[in-house]
Amino acid sequence: MTDAKFEARLAVLAEWAREAAVQGHPVPSETDLETISRLKDASTDQVDRQAVEPWLPTIQWLLKQAAFGVSAPHLQLPIELARPLGFVEAIEEVPSPQDPAPVIVSSEVAPSVPVPPQPAATVEVSLVDVVPAQKGEAEGTMTVVAKIKPATAQSRMPKWESDAREHVTAAVKKFAKPLQSLLERDANEGDTRLVVTDLLCEGLGYDKFRDLTTEYMVKQDFADYGVRIDKQLVGFIEVKRISQKLNERHLRQVQMYAVNEGVEWMVLTNGQVWRAYHLTGGLPVVVDMAFEVDLLGPESVAEKAEKLFYLHREALKRRKIDELWKHRAATSPEALLDILLSDTVLDAIRKEVKRNSGISTTVQDLATVLRMEVVDRKLIAK
Repeated sequence: MTDAKFEARLAVLAEWAREAAVQGHPVPSETDLETISRLKDASTDQVDRQAVEPWLPTIQWLLKQAAFGVSAPHLQLPIELARPLGFVEAIEEVPSPQDPAPVIVSSEVAPSVPVPPQPAATVEVSLVDVVPAQKGEAEGTMTVVAKIKPATAQSRMPKWESDAREHVTAAVKKFAKPLQSLLERDANEGDTRLVVTDLLCEGLGYDKFRDLTTEYMVKQDFADYGVRIDKQLVGFIEVKRISQKLNERHLRQVQMYAVNEGVEWMVLTNGQVWRAYHLTGGLPVVVDMAFEVDLLGPESVAEKAEKLFYLHREALKRRKIDELWKHRAATSPEALLDILLSDTVLDAIRKEVKRNSGISTTVQDLATVLRMEVVDRKLIAK
């Protein structure tokens, strides 16, 4: 009998491989993709490691998406996973003098020849003049005079991103007063949800009819919002009244929705405080907080907007939030505790103790001291 999950994994990898091959990248063979799909692991030695290794993070990410039932995940592939490890595009360096002189470029009409696409240069070019053909020059010749200088960080930012950041910044300013008013009159959850909906649409770029489904049914329960991007369910938003403190019970509630529907992103908010969480499937599931922002807190408007930007529709569509939660997960207290209590670190501490004091100890003794006397007991209990 055909294994439906195997077929789904293979289809995901095959679609991605075809797309990558079109881009000119070498990809694993069909046999290797079948083996990976069957074993659900790209690190196996049963495949051509030379062909698979450069794509290892990409394939593992695609397998995870397939496990969640995501359709055509290669179309949502993060930029850093769209190319094999070690792939570098050649970009010509452009000098950046203090006062760049005009550059004169002479071009003649030539037969039309297909030119392969070139990487975008990180420079700004301003046109100074265009001089038509002079006496003695071939017909069709023209001289272009331009100034070239390195592009600024702002000019290198994609237009969608600069627009999104402007919208979010404006929303943080605009909704401060309505949120403060809700808080002062202890508004109920319904009123809070009205303001949240306006913020999602005006500030974060969502269409209330196309992208947001209110009272999204999950088994016998209802999530406040199901969020869709290009018709694909990507997350849930749970709203509480503005005066209610967000807690673990609320997180478990939205986590249940995410697990049942196989989505990665969960947002808890009371309008004032916004928390974004990532869910990694498995037994048990792993939940990591990507960020928390208090829109009425002491941070500057720019700091608040920088965090909230990652929930903008266009940013979420392009998975800009991925690196944020990965960094947060890698530097969480639990992750750092595991590193601190690893044999490698404990052995380095043992050697340092010996060098500083002349006293010999063991990694077991050091681990005990760290657990009992240095690290917070609540963290150890986790």
